[in-house]
Amino acid sequence: MKLLGIGSRINHPEFGAGVVTNVTAKHYWVTFIETGLETIEINNEFEVIEAVEDEVDSVSFYEVETILKNMLKQWSDISEIIPIADRYKGGKLIIEPKDTNLASKEIPIDTFFHKIVMVRDRVRVMEQKINASKLLDDQDKVDLQQYITRIYGSLTTFNVLFKLKEHQFSGAKSK
Repeated sequence: MKLLGIGSRINHPEFGAGVVTNVTAKHYWVTFIETGLETIEINNEFEVIEAVEDEVDSVSFYEVETILKNMLKQWSDISEIIPIADRYKGGKLIIEPKDTNLASKEIPIDTFFHKIVMVRDRVRVMEQKINASKLLDDQDKVDLQQYITRIYGSLTTFNVLFKLKEHQFSGAKSK
C-alpha cells in the first residue's frame, strides 16, 4: 500500500468525506467536511476517492504555524501577548496635577502598559521597514536607526512594567 499524499481525498466510514492535510509515520491528519480535523491510522479502512501520491510534505502544521506567526510578527503590527510584571497586575496609574483644585486622573495600569507595548511594537515595525527599504541609502538607514535607538532609550523608564527582561526597551549602551 502506497502512502497517500497531502491533498488526497478519502471517504471514511465513520467521519465521511475528507482531505489529507498532513502525514506522519503512523497517521494521516484528515480534515473532514462534517467533523473537522481528525487523526486516523494509516492502515485504517477507508475509501480513496482521489490519491495524491509521493507528495508527502515534511513540514508539520506546527512548523507552518510557527513560521506564519513569526512572519506576521515581523511584517505587521500584530503583536504578541507581553506579560506585565506581576506586582503591577490590576494596579492603577494616578496622574495628579500640581494644582490641587484640578482632578487627578486614574488609568488602569494594564491599559497604560498595553499602550506602551503597542508603541514598542510599532517602533519595531518601523525599524524593519526602514532596514528593508530600497528607497533609502545606507547613510539614511544608519541615521534613522540612531533615532530609533534614542527612542528606545527614552522609553527605558517603562522597563519596570515588563515581566520578562527580553521584552524591555534598550537604547544605546554607554561605554
